[in-house]
Amino acid sequence: MKIRIGTRGSPLALAQAREVQSKLAAAHDLPRDDLPIVEIRTSGDRIQDRPLSEVGGKGLFTKEIEESLYAGAIDIAVHSMKDLETVMPPGLEIAAVLEREDVRDAFISLKFGALAELPSGTTVGTSSLRRRAQLRNRRPDLDVVEFRGNVQTRLKKLQAGIADATFLACAGLNRLGQSERITRPLPTSEMLPAVGQGAIAVQMRSGEPAVAAALAPLDHQPSRICVAAERAFLGELDGSCRTPIAGLAEWNGAVIDFRGEILTVDGARRYETAFTCTAETAEAQARAAAMTLRAEAGPDYPAKAGA
Repeated sequence: MKIRIGTRGSPLALAQAREVQSKLAAAHDLPRDDLPIVEIRTSGDRIQDRPLSEVGGKGLFTKEIEESLYAGAIDIAVHSMKDLETVMPPGLEIAAVLEREDVRDAFISLKFGALAELPSGTTVGTSSLRRRAQLRNRRPDLDVVEFRGNVQTRLKKLQAGIADATFLACAGLNRLGQSERITRPLPTSEMLPAVGQGAIAVQMRSGEPAVAAALAPLDHQPSRICVAAERAFLGELDGSCRTPIAGLAEWNGAVIDFRGEILTVDGARRYETAFTCTAETAEAQARAAAMTLRAEAGPDYPAKAGA
């Protein structure tokens, strides 16, 4: 059986695709030639001069890949879960969620050892609305600047002195074999991660049982359940890149511990929730918690968040 694997062409995306390729090959004793990786350039890769929130949000990194799935040019697509829209396009589904990597954000600086060490006025670069709002909420004395690009690009910008510190996902650096770049992993109590952070999603066309069966061994149920709860929370709120939202569900034996927060874009206001539930009720409780937060934030959220 030949399965063509679609992915973005960034080093991290390719590392994730190769991880899926390796797991598929091991699960079914297949040669890698039967699992070719197809690189697809997305709108998010092409547009580098503007914040994602200004040009369309999450779908920028998935649209062209999903179009390739529809067209039959690829058989499965590998995505960072946090790049996927909360509602799947018709005829497509998430067939597998790989076991999740480290969910934490990484503080990275060539000058300072921790976020708490940054002097007032220090320039910090990030392209994430979530990280920007969280930082402004906790450290309004810092100068936060736009910092687009893949992992390698952002590290080069840091070395060039465009900013004195930045943030990346620990998972991405680990998958690239660059964990030594992490100055300090940030506890989730200090910076709650993006929904789906650290998780790899494998997407396929619906109604193809042979492909679904091939992907089944890669599906890690605890990761899938936790991510589904986070995505339910996100979907009830907004689900785009235009509002600062964080959420984390953690598998803790018989129960799931969930924490979520929403912030205004300027970081001036933050609303948070936390609860413990069973796997069976996680999505419903996450949606209910999101509705409660939205009510607390008022009718202007998210349309005028931070305005």
